[in-house]
Amino acid sequence: MSSYSFHLGWFQAGFRAPAWNREWSGHSTRDWATGGFFVDLARDLERGCFDFMLIEDSNYIPDDYGNSYASPLKHGHRAPKHDPLALAAVLSQHTSRLGIIPTVATTEISPFRLARAMSTLDHLSAGRIGWNIVTGSNDRAAQNFGFDAQPAHDQRYERADEFVAVVRSLWQSWEPDAVLLDQDTGVYVDAAKVHTVNHQGTYFKSRGPLNTLPSPQYEPVLAQAGNSPRGQLFAAQHAEVVLAGGSDHAKMRALRDNVRSQAERLGRDPEGVKVFFLIDPVLGETDNEAKEKAKRIRDANANDLEYVLSNWSSTTTTDLSQFDPDQPLPEDLKTNGHQSQLDGMVSSGKTLRQLVRDSYAHEENGFVGRPDTVAARMQDAAAEIGADGFLLSTRMPTRRYLSEVVDGLVPALQRRGAVRTSYRHETFRANLLDGAS
Repeated sequence: MSSYSFHLGWFQAGFRAPAWNREWSGHSTRDWATGGFFVDLARDLERGCFDFMLIEDSNYIPDDYGNSYASPLKHGHRAPKHDPLALAAVLSQHTSRLGIIPTVATTEISPFRLARAMSTLDHLSAGRIGWNIVTGSNDRAAQNFGFDAQPAHDQRYERADEFVAVVRSLWQSWEPDAVLLDQDTGVYVDAAKVHTVNHQGTYFKSRGPLNTLPSPQYEPVLAQAGNSPRGQLFAAQHAEVVLAGGSDHAKMRALRDNVRSQAERLGRDPEGVKVFFLIDPVLGETDNEAKEKAKRIRDANANDLEYVLSNWSSTTTTDLSQFDPDQPLPEDLKTNGHQSQLDGMVSSGKTLRQLVRDSYAHEENGFVGRPDTVAARMQDAAAEIGADGFLLSTRMPTRRYLSEVVDGLVPALQRRGAVRTSYRHETFRANLLDGAS
C-alpha cells in the first residue's frame, strides 16, 4: 500500500442551481438561492476534513453558443448565478475549519474594493478565506463593466500581475502589530504603523492605506487556475493553490514541476505552492455498479451535446455550434478565451461528440469504482504525478453525491493514510501547509 498523502478540495461551479432537474436533487431547486444547499455542502466537506471549497464565478449570461442566451438559461448551467462573495460570508458562519475561496476577476473590480472585501471576509471566517484569481475571458462580461472587449490573453495576465501587487500592498499597508487597543493611553491604532501605498502603475492607481484591520491570515490564500504557459508563470509568481486539469500523468507531473520550479526561480519556496488536479469520481457499492453508473453518465452526455457544448463555448469564447459534432475541430482554431482548454480539445484529434462523451465519468482516469478501489487509484495517481491534492467536482452536485464522497470515499482514503482525519489548525493557510494526513 502506498504511503503517499495529499489534500482534498472541492470545486463548486458557481453559486447557482445544482442538480435541479435530476434524480436525487431533493429541495435544491428551492434552497440553492438562499444558500441552504451550499451550507449543507460546506458542512459535509468540513466533516470530511477537506482543505477548501472553491466557488467559481462569472458575471454575464453567455451567448457564444449559437449567438443566443437560450441554452444556458434553458439548462441553468451558466446562469442564473449569484455573487460568491456574499455566499462566502454565509458559509463562514456555518463552518469553523473549512477554507472558503470565492472567485473574483481582476477585470471586474478595483484593487481596493477586492482587498477590503477579502480582508473583511477573512475576519468573518476567523482566517479561512482565499481568493481565486481569474483574469476574465469573455467579452460579454467585459461589456457589463463598461469595456468593449477583454484585453488580449497575455495582456490580461500582465494587468493581473499589477492588480495582485496593488492588492498585496494594500493588505500590507497596516503593519501586523499596528492595532494597540491600549486603554491606558487611549490609542486604538498606532498611526505610525499604517502607511499609504501611492501606487501609480500602467493599469491601476491606488493611494491607500486600506481602512480595514489586518486580517487573521494577514493575506488571504491566493488560488489560480491558468494552465497556459502564461497562466503557469502567473501561478508561479502568486498562487498558493494552483488548479489544474489533465488525464495524462506524465503531462500532469510536468505541469506541477514547471510551476514549482518557476516559483523557486522567482524566490518562492516551492513547498508553499500546492497543485490540485481536478477529478470527478464515480462511486458505487461495487466496481461494476460504478462502471454502469459512469456509462449512463457518458451516454447522457453524448445525447445532450447542447448542454456541454454551450458551456464549453462560453469558456473558450468559441461558437461550437458551427462545427460538425462528428468531425475533429479545425487545427488552426484560436481563441482569446481559455486557450489551454481549446488547445487540448483541438490537439486530442477527437470529434466534439467523443470529447463530450469522455468529458465526465471516464473510466480511463481510474476514479470509477467502489470507495476502496477509487481511494487506492487516487493514492497511486497522486504518487505518480506528485500531486499535492485533488480537487473533486461533479457536473451537477446533489446531497446524495456528497454523502457518497464524504461517507464512502473519504473514510477509504483515511484508512490508507492518504488524507487527514482531523484539522490541526484554525486557519486555512496553516492547514494547507500542514501535512495532509
